[in-house]
Amino acid sequence: MHRIEYVAAAIFLWVLERLPEGAAVRVAECVGLALGKAVRRWKLVADANLRLAMPELDASGRRSVLRSVYRNLGRVAVALAKLPGWSEAEIRRHVDFVGLDHFLSAHAKGRGVLLLTAHLGNWELGALAHGAVLGPMGVVVRPLPNRLVDALVESRRRSHGNRVIDKRSAAREILRSLAANGTIGILADQHASGDEAVQVDFLGLRAAANKGPAQLALRTGAAVVPAAARWDAVRRKHVVTYRPEVELLRSGDPARDVAVNTQRFQRAIESLVRETPEQWLWIHRRWKGLSLPDPREPTA
Repeated sequence: MHRIEYVAAAIFLWVLERLPEGAAVRVAECVGLALGKAVRRWKLVADANLRLAMPELDASGRRSVLRSVYRNLGRVAVALAKLPGWSEAEIRRHVDFVGLDHFLSAHAKGRGVLLLTAHLGNWELGALAHGAVLGPMGVVVRPLPNRLVDALVESRRRSHGNRVIDKRSAAREILRSLAANGTIGILADQHASGDEAVQVDFLGLRAAANKGPAQLALRTGAAVVPAAARWDAVRRKHVVTYRPEVELLRSGDPARDVAVNTQRFQRAIESLVRETPEQWLWIHRRWKGLSLPDPREPTA
């Protein structure tokens, strides 16, 4: 089964890479929509999440958001297919950068930068575009279950000098990179468990967030800059946005500082998600353990 998945993924990326960009996006969006219909678990999880976090949406509104989520997944695939082969000039033609001063001023402090991001918009494009235009960065990821597919995706993530850092053993490499004033991208919007977790409020609901980014920032003094690469339908291109650095709060109580700053980081991510909720990955079980209210309408 793993080999079949690998062959399918390899052929899909090969086709997208060779198609004209417009055609590649249309094909990938159609594939995303088809997968959304085929994978029932995605639909159930996303609908439950939307009921919890956006109760003002009716069934039609939730279906509209889900369709956008699936199309967005297609655009993520196009980025993995095409950006590794694009030059810096080509990337600049296809991608706009907003708030670069926020990143550059944070980097100028010399203690490294933690780019705080999420599965929002085109996270693969954001990392690759940053690497090509602003210099290589480290990307913290959780390996995919299929090792063959993981190796295929990782080879593309390493384009433009970027480094892929296994989340399971990331601390030492991240600390070395930050000490050398490097940049590390961390996807910080997923459910955390066990010793990694701290309770926060996210989109008005209690959630478990990974406390690692706050621990790293407090230990190293690295600047924490929220960032996201989102599709702009008006510009017809992706926009990589850097927000002002999140100021670290220090009280002298280590546990409290981790909790408080983790909440501040989640607020920064939440702000980005609220601006473009249709581009966030609602198919992830972000609020494990929360009960869904009795539905008044059929599941989307």
